Amino acid sequence: MSNQLYSPDKIWQWKEGNGGTFASINRPTSGPRFDQPLPKGAHSLQLYSLATPSGIKVTILLEELLEAGFSEAEYDAYTIDIMEGAQFSSGFTQANPNSKIPALIDASHNPPLRIFESGSILLYLAEKHAAFMPTDIVAKTECLNWLFWQMGSAPILGGGFGHFYAYAPEKFEYPIDRYTIEVKRQLDVLNKHLANNQFMCGNDYTIADIAIWPWYGQLVDGKLYDAAEFLNVDEYANVQRWSNEIAARPAVKRGCIVNKTWGEPHEQLHQRHHSSDFELKTQDKLFKE
Repeated sequence: MSNQLYSPDKIWQWKEGNGGTFASINRPTSGPRFDQPLPKGAHSLQLYSLATPSGIKVTILLEELLEAGFSEAEYDAYTIDIMEGAQFSSGFTQANPNSKIPALIDASHNPPLRIFESGSILLYLAEKHAAFMPTDIVAKTECLNWLFWQMGSAPILGGGFGHFYAYAPEKFEYPIDRYTIEVKRQLDVLNKHLANNQFMCGNDYTIADIAIWPWYGQLVDGKLYDAAEFLNVDEYANVQRWSNEIAARPAVKRGCIVNKTWGEPHEQLHQRHHSSDFELKTQDKLFKE
């Protein structure tokens, strides 16, 4: 580890292979890097994603919609391997010019409609199906308050704390302390709010919960950055109670394995085209046990 102070150049220049987990794909330019169309399945909704916290927001909502009886929410899900740069294909950059997962195509429109940014996808699906978002203006506004809180907070937790604590090639006290302070403040915000609310919007489970849980719920459950002990998450009992309740939902369990390419084999569903895909995974687990 280097202790030498960094003095920025007068004009910053990109240096290829600058270290870190994502050095091989990070560049200061946008746009496609190779030509490759996206695969297409039989359903109107085509999802291109990976089972990161931002990715599973969408698969959880889709599975919740299907469990609630919205058959038109059937979807095909294809894995986008971000470590191999699949998000820079010509097909994916047409779906999302920002080259970030997830991206959704709704072919029920002519021409097909692209939706990118996880918060935008959640809002689109909730409005399309009139589900998991209140219609009363007061309750809806509160729901959207928390949805956009998460979208604004995630860069602190993921790109800030997660990067410097888990992925940076060198560990330095200042950035880790800086982002740890803010992440713990955010956990305290949630903990105080959930002291008097079953879910983020009172007694109603909404897209606000679906947006926040993959980041902060998994964080206090020890499934994100292996940082639960470091952050002393036992301080946030209300967040843990809320997280456990959401994690027990069948649709959440299914949503968490779609487009997952790591962990135990029965926890991975690289592509999803039908509800029976989950049954095969269950059978596979039982067979192995």
